[in-house]
Amino acid sequence: MRTYHLDAALKMPLYEQLYRAIRQDIMSGAFASGERLPSKRRLAEHLKVSQITVETAYSQLLAEGYVISKPRSGYYVQKFERITPALTVPHVYLPEKQPEYKCRYDFKTNIVDTDCFPFATWARLLRSELTDRASLLLEAAPPQGVPALREEICRYLAEFRGIFVQPEQVIVGAGSEYLLNLVIQLLGRERIYSLENPGYPKLDQIFRAGGAQVTPIELDHSGLRVDLLKKSAASVVYLTPSHHFPLGVVMSAARRMAVLQWAGEREDRYIIEDDYDSEFRYASRPIPAMKEMDHEDRVIYLNTFAKSLAPSLRIGYMVLPNRLLGTFQSRFGFYSSTVPSFEQYTLAKFLSTGSFERHVSRIRNLYKVRRDALLAALRQSSLAPIMHISGAEAGLHILLALRSGMSETQMVESAKREGVRVYGLSAYYIADQERCPPSTVILGYAGISREAVEGAVSCLERAWCRENQ
Repeated sequence: MRTYHLDAALKMPLYEQLYRAIRQDIMSGAFASGERLPSKRRLAEHLKVSQITVETAYSQLLAEGYVISKPRSGYYVQKFERITPALTVPHVYLPEKQPEYKCRYDFKTNIVDTDCFPFATWARLLRSELTDRASLLLEAAPPQGVPALREEICRYLAEFRGIFVQPEQVIVGAGSEYLLNLVIQLLGRERIYSLENPGYPKLDQIFRAGGAQVTPIELDHSGLRVDLLKKSAASVVYLTPSHHFPLGVVMSAARRMAVLQWAGEREDRYIIEDDYDSEFRYASRPIPAMKEMDHEDRVIYLNTFAKSLAPSLRIGYMVLPNRLLGTFQSRFGFYSSTVPSFEQYTLAKFLSTGSFERHVSRIRNLYKVRRDALLAALRQSSLAPIMHISGAEAGLHILLALRSGMSETQMVESAKREGVRVYGLSAYYIADQERCPPSTVILGYAGISREAVEGAVSCLERAWCRENQ
């Protein structure tokens, strides 16, 4: 009779140790198919354990189909094809892990200052929702999002963006990437989608991963070039008209009208308007959304709370034209909501109490102070005579171009040697990188404190001033 070493000192129960040992013998072939297992009494006496321990182990083997039970006969090993182990295990080659680059200052653009998140207010509202909506919070949210949040989004859009829509048009989802995937499925993968060039590199990946064809369209000082859009085969165009990323261009009113006219010329044409950081305009009121001018109902409006609250919150929303609602509901009405009810109801309360507007006003002032400190430090530095700054009117980054003879790559690498991470503009071109303005980098300031600005600029001076090359 086989002997199994069972250790009572282990956290694993004795029956589970026995079950695992017998299962391994069955899988390895030590027990042949059809072979009878020892009786429960004999095996218990042999291993000096209780008969209940053996019975529980056998019951688990029976439940998982490793053995069968024959009345008044015992347990027998089930017949099944065993997996023949490979003669050799292929070696998996993993790329050598590169040492993580440690920098003192990072001008990245895809972050916000998480210290500014209104933790106390959010926690208070969450507790309130837990008390007032305990049962609702445990229910699955409707596919388009909870009504309370969609109603508050409509109120906010009407009051602050001049967009008047109904809650039925609002779809809440886990960020703009998820919502863009829904748009691709809704409008069709067979279409050609035009994207601004330059733009978010991830956008090109999202559309192509969704099976869509993409054509890049370049910009000029007024925004996306409509003449090139008309020459393309695209039937959908993605735009950031209120503040283009990364160039910072604001699409002119005439250019907006031209794009809307292009969309209205054919039934199958649509505009995707991404209003991603419209809250952060420092010298004037926010630029009106293109959706406000959309009398032909051709604009799909996208926004997210990633910049205004926190990227990890993963709550975005889109407003669909009425003409697409029926198709959306028939195709996606069975989808589960991708945002938990807890977060949706808390955000709805955050909006309805005015907490969101107060928070945005506070962080807008904070980021303006940081931007002003960065601009002042740069203009007072030895870089001032050889630099040109653009895109500072809105958003959370600026563009800095040098007239020192250094290339973009040299600027990035020399800054890195001084402990500063900056980002070359050419990385944001999905095509025609030769059209990228030379010697230009992006400096995001949301993650750089006012106190750290002078130190960061001093490092850039050492990296970029010709005298130090």
